[in-house]
Amino acid sequence: MANHQATDATLSLVEKIGKKIPDPIVIFMSLLTFCFLLTAVVGGLTFDTQNPGGGVTTHVIKNMTEAENVRWLFDNALLQNWLAFGNGVLGVILIVMLGVGVAEHSGLLTAVIKKLGTRLPDKLLAPALVFLGIMSSIATDAGYLVLVPLAGLLYAGLGKNPLIGMAAAFAGVSAGFSANLIPATPIDVILGMNAQVFAESQGVPFERANGTALTPATMHYYFIFASTFLLAALGAWVTAKFVAPKLEKMDYVVPEDMHLEDFNISDDEKRGLKASLWGLIGALGIIVALGMGPLAEFTDETGRTVSPLLNNVILLIAMVFIIIGAAFGFASKKFTKLMDVINAMVGQMNTMGYILVLTFFCYNFLGLLSYSGLGTYVTFVGATFLQSLGLQEFPILLIIGFVFTTAVINLFVGGLTSKWMLLGPIFIPMLYAVNPNMTPDLVTAAYRVADSSTNIITPMMSYAGVILAFMRKYKPDLSFGDMILMMLPYSVVFLIAWTTMLIGFFAFGIPLGF
Repeated sequence: MANHQATDATLSLVEKIGKKIPDPIVIFMSLLTFCFLLTAVVGGLTFDTQNPGGGVTTHVIKNMTEAENVRWLFDNALLQNWLAFGNGVLGVILIVMLGVGVAEHSGLLTAVIKKLGTRLPDKLLAPALVFLGIMSSIATDAGYLVLVPLAGLLYAGLGKNPLIGMAAAFAGVSAGFSANLIPATPIDVILGMNAQVFAESQGVPFERANGTALTPATMHYYFIFASTFLLAALGAWVTAKFVAPKLEKMDYVVPEDMHLEDFNISDDEKRGLKASLWGLIGALGIIVALGMGPLAEFTDETGRTVSPLLNNVILLIAMVFIIIGAAFGFASKKFTKLMDVINAMVGQMNTMGYILVLTFFCYNFLGLLSYSGLGTYVTFVGATFLQSLGLQEFPILLIIGFVFTTAVINLFVGGLTSKWMLLGPIFIPMLYAVNPNMTPDLVTAAYRVADSSTNIITPMMSYAGVILAFMRKYKPDLSFGDMILMMLPYSVVFLIAWTTMLIGFFAFGIPLGF
């Protein structure tokens, strides 16, 4: 009883602190205003930094309240500092979401989860649920709203505590959110494209430690590919060793109105899945034809090798999702006319309004930091402090420190994208200034590990209340503290093992992606 009270008190405190933190948009509006006024005070301040060639570069902070600089803010607010910021990163994000929107609104992603979930053998149920949870991140809501309750029904049908299956699925969906076998997912694009913006706006080379250029959408693919199998195995192990033994002793109820048939694949969905398979074959055929034709690799006039296929991988993957989503939709009768496909795209764009507002204030803030020199000064001060601690000689400690910092912040501030907008512009240039081995892809990978691992133990996660409601169908008196204690072993094991694997990639010089 004492442990439960202590846990509930801690969670209540975390929730209270989290609710007092303003919305990220408000934070960026405030930062934009504050930094604009701050430059009036520190404008003209000079400082020296060491450049890559070993020389010294002198920087001067601009006073943004001067007429010339105010004009710059207004002239660039819409195009250069928003729509075209980072070579059009906003447009890339929207294109990916168009493709995913067609696949999601057609019902394809939900049907795939139901098809696989209801055909799993008993012994493979836990690892398969964690694996499907990890893979469901491409489907946004489907993992939380379909796989987690389906896992409960599957376990109930086997005469086992449904919370065991729900915990395993929830761990995969939320704690394994940043892993996947599919390249260039929306998460990859959002994190990668913005990492490029954060790096280049502060003069940090968007390169690996060996000097090769990074591709934003696939710079972590090898790492997240390996992470998928690591987390699936760990999730199954945690379920068997910690979660199941405890929950098997717990009483539960099965509502009379719940039936496994609710998650069966309909005849229309079966036709849709067959059509989507043919659609996938056709889409891959188109990509192969493009790769051997107009998008084939070539050498330009400077002798540099150019790979148009790789450079357009985001657009190609969006095309694949549109083709297979449309094929499923028409075959399953969810779509009856082309306008239905368009409405699916529009429906997905309706969910992007917050991102548009967030990026407007965030990118304009970043533009001000870069143009004024204030961002370089913040990096200089932070890097100087870390160097005074001697951490430049211990990059592994920098990785662990950043993972720990992000994990703690994630308990109070939800939202992968908004939190990355806050932390990325600070830590990507700062950690690189401390040690050049802390490249943008490494820092971003560390962020992914920390953010995902602690999603399942914070009340600030947007689906926390939804999952609790699902679990209460089987255990009506289950508290939020009980759910956190249930999920804590997954979070701790994932965080330690995943961080260790990232350090292994770094220590042995294994590329994180391509």
